[in-house]
Amino acid sequence: MAAPLSPHPAHEELRLRWEETVRRARAGHPAEAGAEAGAEAGPGAGSGAGDGAVAGSGSAAAPPPARYADELLRRWAEPQRRYHTTDHLLAVLRRVDDLAGYADDLPAVQLAAWFHDAVYLPERDTNEERSARLAERALPELGVGPSRTAEAARLVRLTVTHDPAPGDRDGEVLCDADLAVLAGDPEAYAAYAAAVREEYGFVPDDAFRQGRAAVLRRLLTLPRLFRTPYGAEHWEPTARRNLATELGLLGG
Repeated sequence: MAAPLSPHPAHEELRLRWEETVRRARAGHPAEAGAEAGAEAGPGAGSGAGDGAVAGSGSAAAPPPARYADELLRRWAEPQRRYHTTDHLLAVLRRVDDLAGYADDLPAVQLAAWFHDAVYLPERDTNEERSARLAERALPELGVGPSRTAEAARLVRLTVTHDPAPGDRDGEVLCDADLAVLAGDPEAYAAYAAAVREEYGFVPDDAFRQGRAAVLRRLLTLPRLFRTPYGAEHWEPTARRNLATELGLLGG
């Protein structure tokens, strides 16, 4: 049996973040509030299921979120990861904090951040879909209602393109948070690019350059990399410079 991994320095911070996010997510999605209120007003009202109840499951108690946090953090610490690591998870969560005021359903965005690369194998192109399905299985078990679960899974799938539709405020927040790394200073961006290359170390150099250049060109053709006002103002110019510089180094 492999020795357990040493915990990330921010392990406890992340566990607390997860538990708080789950607590808020269990409180109910705005679209479900009316239906839940009606159900609670029926026979047996007043028994008080509380935050620990599984949505739609009557009196069944939701499990404590701590073990789910540990399982997610175990996934984020898998050895095949070089960029999509616990550091990336923490960075995305902190950028979501920065952009929280733009979200329509902040708990759904935060849940999506936790799950968006929870399944990650560099050689596969199904990671986002598998991560979304993991969210669809785990969140109902935790007592998160169906609308919020569906929104979190939708947001995870959106990270395939990072191209939210106009007016998709939750999508804008998650995608901006995920792409904020592109706006790092030159040293930070170089470290990011090197980590991505290491993550795809099994790909020959020529094939990697071609594939990476295609990704960079696709991003540069987007009318806007960042859709929130904050991201557009503070991150867009630097990110475009970084992408163009890397593309040039790859040979265009």
